[in-house]
Amino acid sequence: MSVQILPLPVPEPNADSRAYWAAAAERRLVVRQCRACGQRHFMPRGQCPACWSDELEWIECSGAGTVYSLSVVHRAPTPDFAGIAPYVIALVDLAEGPRMFANLVGPGALEAAIGDRVQLSFERRGESAVVPQFMRVQP
Repeated sequence: MSVQILPLPVPEPNADSRAYWAAAAERRLVVRQCRACGQRHFMPRGQCPACWSDELEWIECSGAGTVYSLSVVHRAPTPDFAGIAPYVIALVDLAEGPRMFANLVGPGALEAAIGDRVQLSFERRGESAVVPQFMRVQP
């Protein structure tokens, strides 16, 4: 019995995330920063989650981070991800402040632990989409 590996889902940008996905396609990571209170945040949204201002700007991040929490997925939630299980999903504290949800990929991803240093990488999806992911920084 063979298993058909389906292509992974492609992001569907909306008005709030269009600039984020455009930057990712250029292999850059950007997050929102509030001009009113200075708070930096991720996920892209139209208002600051701290003060509700809509005076937001995009700032570029270095891609350096630390694993805050993680989980190894052994049973994929949809058939799209069955071909890559087991895989690691993580909350990553970016050096610039925000906490971001992403996959850990590459060598040693399944051995990752809370506190591990990670660095940004990018994964191509479909014809033109690019998804920010993270790889462990080997000691």
